[in-house]
Parts: sequence; structure tokens; C-alpha cells
Amino acid sequence: MATQSETTDKGLGLALAFGAVATIGAFLMLTSAPDIEAAWGFAAAMLFSSLAVVGIHLYWD
Repeated sequence: MATQSETTDKGLGLALAFGAVATIGAFLMLTSAPDIEAAWGFAAAMLFSSLAVVGIHLYWD
């Protein structure tokens, strides 16, 4: 009896999307230092980079 398993690359797609947003946040942090926008850029970079790692671990087969 054959069984089928279907795999997706959803984790990789989430990691790439969140990684792109994290890169934008890091660029914002670098260009607007030492203002409050730099703090928001750092927060965005940290949040979306951690979500990228979560996305890979959540959908890893």
C-alpha cells in the first residue's frame, strides 16, 4: 500500500519574505541613527528576523 506525502516550501518562502523586511528594518536603523526611527528599525529587524527563523522551524519536514 503506497502512501503519498506532499511537501511545500512554505517555510522557505516565509523566511525569505521576513528576511527581506528585516533587511529593510536594518537599513532604516543604519540610515536614521541616532533618532527614534533607528530604534523602530532595530525593532523591526529583530522581530522579522526572529519570525523568519520561526517560519523555517514551523514548516520544516
